[in-house]
Amino acid sequence: MRWYPSPNPNVRLREVTYWSEGLRIKGLLAQPKTDDAESAILYLRGGIQSIGMVRPARIAQFAGMGFTVFAPYYRGNRGGEGKDEFAGGDRYDAVNAVEVLKKFSAGPVHLLAFSRGGIMALWTAVLRNDICSVVTWAGVTDTVLTYKERLDMRRMMKRLYGGTPNTALPAYEERNPLMRIGESDAAYLIIHGLKDDNVSPQQAFLLEEALHLNHQPCETWYFPEYTHFFPPTANRKTAKALTLWMKEQEKRKEDLTEAVCNNA
Repeated sequence: MRWYPSPNPNVRLREVTYWSEGLRIKGLLAQPKTDDAESAILYLRGGIQSIGMVRPARIAQFAGMGFTVFAPYYRGNRGGEGKDEFAGGDRYDAVNAVEVLKKFSAGPVHLLAFSRGGIMALWTAVLRNDICSVVTWAGVTDTVLTYKERLDMRRMMKRLYGGTPNTALPAYEERNPLMRIGESDAAYLIIHGLKDDNVSPQQAFLLEEALHLNHQPCETWYFPEYTHFFPPTANRKTAKALTLWMKEQEKRKEDLTEAVCNNA
């Protein structure tokens, strides 16, 4: 670990190097200086490579609300080993980042994902059984739909996936977490602007439908007036609201556990 300049005087930032599938991966850790954070957030960034890189102010914002926050850069970024594969092997950088959080927080772990981070969060919730809740904000959920929607990303996806959905469909399907979302026991909150042209609302609708089909707890906050990026005031208000929702899920899990113990 090494200290990192913090934009918030009440939050400590450190850059952490950790192991993921035999690779050294880097990420940014934020903690309140009061050391009273009882819960943890794994913040999963959007974009790829330098686009959409983790912003210190963003994770410090959530640490300032009383959470320990860790945001992996994903492999191949900021000096990390390996190659960013857009939800390929790099999904394990998110899965293994939970272990980093657990070294600094004994409380419940929540996933907060933006854009491309959405698909990383879904895989993390599928592959781990210790996630309390998942918030996907303008999140990617389906790689085939992403290929169809984003003409500017097609060359990158063809290079990473070995072709188009017509010529390399197994590579796209293998990255799609919706077929396995029933393996997750987390609660879900879907946030999406209905004017989003970067990640269409259809991606949110697909996730919502998959969760309902599996009878999984799911709440949706759709905003008809917003695009991929919310105005600053709305962004801050939504960020605060989602942390309160996370706390509600902690209480829900506690009540369920107590009910099970009483019935036993």
